[in-house]
Amino acid sequence: MDAEIAVLNGLYESFNARDIDGVMAWLTDDVAWANGMDGGHEQGQAAVRDYWTRQWSVISPHVAPVGFHRADDGAVVAEVIQTIRDLDGNPLEGQTHGLKDKTVGHAFTFRDGKVARFDIRDIE
Repeated sequence: MDAEIAVLNGLYESFNARDIDGVMAWLTDDVAWANGMDGGHEQGQAAVRDYWTRQWSVISPHVAPVGFHRADDGAVVAEVIQTIRDLDGNPLEGQTHGLKDKTVGHAFTFRDGKVARFDIRDIE
């Protein structure tokens, strides 16, 4: 699991730096990525790129992993502190999307050393 955790740490670092090309390097071409704002999944790198470009134009998310474990289904789950701010760095008020400050589980399924699927799970 160490290699997968290294991939995830690189992914989170790139995401928080808004380095979208850096993030894409960690994803399979046909990645299925959970859409935390609207629900469902984005399919493929182009759709994920569009999703994040849109998300980053309205909010400023930051995600910090604080632990990892292997789930029964084989996914690597990162326990993540998610902080969502407006574009000026202020806490959100009156937002219409479902994103908010909380601790959440990010579940990653890997294929050939890259993320093939991402899901959001509640922390129990």
